[in-house]
Formats: sequence, C-alpha cells, structure tokens
Amino acid sequence: MTAAVKAISDGAIIAKRNLIKVKRSPEIIVMMLISPFMFILLFAFVFGNVIHIPGGNYREYLLGGIFAQTIMFGATFTGLGVAEDVQKGVIDRYRSLPASRSAVLVGRTTSDIVPNALSIGVMMLTGLLVGWRIRSSFLEAVLGVLLVLLFAYAFSWVMAYFGLLVPSVEVFNSATAVIVFPLTLLATTFVPAEPLPAVVRTFAEWNPVSAIAQATRELFGNISAATPVPEAWPLREPVVYSLLWVAGILLVFVPLAVRQYGRTTNR
Repeated sequence: MTAAVKAISDGAIIAKRNLIKVKRSPEIIVMMLISPFMFILLFAFVFGNVIHIPGGNYREYLLGGIFAQTIMFGATFTGLGVAEDVQKGVIDRYRSLPASRSAVLVGRTTSDIVPNALSIGVMMLTGLLVGWRIRSSFLEAVLGVLLVLLFAYAFSWVMAYFGLLVPSVEVFNSATAVIVFPLTLLATTFVPAEPLPAVVRTFAEWNPVSAIAQATRELFGNISAATPVPEAWPLREPVVYSLLWVAGILLVFVPLAVRQYGRTTNR
C-alpha cells in the first residue's frame, strides 16, 4: 500500500471517529448552525434597508458575504478540535497506532466538511425566507456550493496548523480571532468596496474572503446586470482568484501542518 493510499485509508477511519464524536455532542452542530441564521436575520432586517447596493438587492448581496464569513469561522472548528486533541493527549494515543502521520489531519479536515455542508444548507434556507433567490442554472448553483466547501476545506488546514502550534484551546481561540475577524470584516462581505477608504478598499478587493463572497454571488446569479463591474481583477474574476487561493493554501499549509504534527507528537 502506497503512503498516499494509506493516508487516505487511515484518514477515513479518523474522519468516522470525528463524525461519531459530533453525533454524540449535537450541541456543537446546533451552535454552528445558529450563528449564520442569526447573522442573516440581523443584517437582512436591521441593515437591509439602509445599505444600498448599486443596481442590486442587498439581501441577495448579503448571502454571499454570510457564506464567506461562516466558512471562515467554521474552519476554526477544525483547529479547535486539533488543539483539544493535543491538550487531552488524544494525539499521543494516535501516535501509538500504526497509522500514517498525516491521517489525523486528513481525517479531521475531511470530517469537518459535513458540518460546513449543513451550515450552508441552513444559510440557503434562511436566505430563502428573507428574499434571497438562486437566479442561475442548477449547475452553476452546485458549483457555487462546491467552491464554498472547497475553500472551507483549504482554510481548515490553516486552522489545523495553528491548532498544533498553540499550547491550549484558550490560546487558539484568542489567536484565531485576531486572524479571522479582520479577514471577514475588511472585505466585501457586507458592503461593497467602493465607499471604503483607499487602503482598506485595496485590502478588501484583494482579500480572498471578498473573492469567495463575490464568486458565490456570481454563481448563484445574485449580481444584477445594472451593478457596475468591479475595477479590481480579483472581483472581476472571483472564481479564478478563489481557486488560486485554494491551491496556494493547500500547497503551503498541508505540508506545514503535517510537519508540525510530527514535531508535536515528538515532544
């Protein structure tokens, strides 16, 4: 059996273990699903009437941003689980098994696709309630969901790496908040880039979170023909830019996380 096949096989076993753990702790899923539900209702009904989208509908604009924000916060669930396993000594137990070194991380990141998919489903249903609609083809809508899940999977490797770096769950929560909040707020998640100050606008236009939000709007058909075409290339070609980020994140953070896993288990 090759190393890659063994990593996938062992990772599938770890993924099953993680899903069983989630099944036995349904409150984890409930909390993950409540957050996007509340954000959609809050922004749709509180800010929806005061934020103007040139040529468009704010509630349809909003859903793309909520998708992007939710998967970023959802990815921290991966790192949190890794940090918790390190703190409780679960990682040391895995070390005693004849498993591939990358299996734990492959299983962890793969199993977290399930709660992310459930979260997307809740967001879509809530969006329908507040007036959001899919105005593209079925295939484009499916591609939109897959792109969101793919980016969530890639970013979960970033969080897995940080989960192995930090000494405790508490430190992980504080450290990731410093990363995730600026990325999700200094973006076009809730407002267009045009009214922002110059420096902030440039950051928002090239922020991968903005690209994911824009890509979902595009694939779900939520960008009106009357909406001005963005000047920045990442927002004109958000699908391509998002895929470049996915590839870059995986190329950098998969080997980094696997290497850090080896260091953590050898302490």
